[in-house]
Amino acid sequence: MIPENDGVLLEVADTGCGIAADHLPRIFDRFYQSDLARTRNQVRGGGLGLAICRSIAERHRGMIEVTSSIGQGTCFRVFLSSG
Repeated sequence: MIPENDGVLLEVADTGCGIAADHLPRIFDRFYQSDLARTRNQVRGGGLGLAICRSIAERHRGMIEVTSSIGQGTCFRVFLSSG
């Protein structure tokens, strides 16, 4: 967490496979799952987690954003206002 003048910034990053640019606009939509997220060897989600995270951030006058590069990983940034 990084203190900001008017709140706090939380960054969560990985070095995984990344998210394709054409999927990024929809990843916060309820029930959205990219084809790459559906694998046989992993437990399937319901496509609700990121939608819930966005809702929580917005209800606390904050925001969540994402950047990602294929083959390099993904970074989520959550800003929560202190006021």
